[in-house]
Amino acid sequence: MTGQRPLPVLIGVGSNLDDPIQQVKTVLVRLASLPDSTLQACSSLYTSAPQGPQDQPDFCNAVVQMDTTLSPLQLLLALQQIEATSGRIKTRHWGERVIDLDILFYGRQTIRHFDPDLSIPHPHALSRDFVVIPALEICPNWRLPDGSYLADHAAACLTHQLKRL
Repeated sequence: MTGQRPLPVLIGVGSNLDDPIQQVKTVLVRLASLPDSTLQACSSLYTSAPQGPQDQPDFCNAVVQMDTTLSPLQLLLALQQIEATSGRIKTRHWGERVIDLDILFYGRQTIRHFDPDLSIPHPHALSRDFVVIPALEICPNWRLPDGSYLADHAAACLTHQLKRL
């Protein structure tokens, strides 16, 4: 890594096409090789119902913790490159996909201004069981930009539909 101090980030990983479990496992290897970044932990794999249209297969999801000196925009571009080379084609909003990578949290930063594809924390992170439950598995003391802890938001996910694979 460069001389900058690395920041911890959480990345959401999901797939519901073309052998989703294998897609997620393959992407985990690619995430581990990102430049100026170190993979610290990966949650268990979970299956979850789709958030959008229900006429699509269930998703395989995981959350990854990394340390990186990449800027938020550099990280977003690297994740988009992984998605593109994995064959992701967006056909509809919240629709099926070979792979989906989202920056959930970037340290304790809030970013909402310089790129329409980059909003940190992810706007739906705290309301999605497939984010909160796996993230708590690997980062039980994760602190949010507002000073609260991720665990403080787990109650919203107590009746979740996740299944650990």
